[in-house]
Amino acid sequence: MPTSTLSSKGQITLPKPIRQHLQIAEGDQIDFSIEANGSVVLHRLVGSVSELASIFYRPQRKKVSHQDMDNAIANAVTEKVGKR
Repeated sequence: MPTSTLSSKGQITLPKPIRQHLQIAEGDQIDFSIEANGSVVLHRLVGSVSELASIFYRPQRKKVSHQDMDNAIANAVTEKVGKR
């Protein structure tokens, strides 16, 4: 298992196999979380929201106006509340 040493400034160098696994490079951001069992997990943060926009783009999808979206949300909420 790869290891690293903590510097006097609290810095570490991530070993190459870890960088490759996370697909991270210089300048990328990393997110840390502490699990309930005390383990620390790190994840590569993806880029900006604009970089993610392309995953939602579907040329064949019918365009919907903001008003139509608002109406659909209102109808769904009304339907859900009415079932209680």
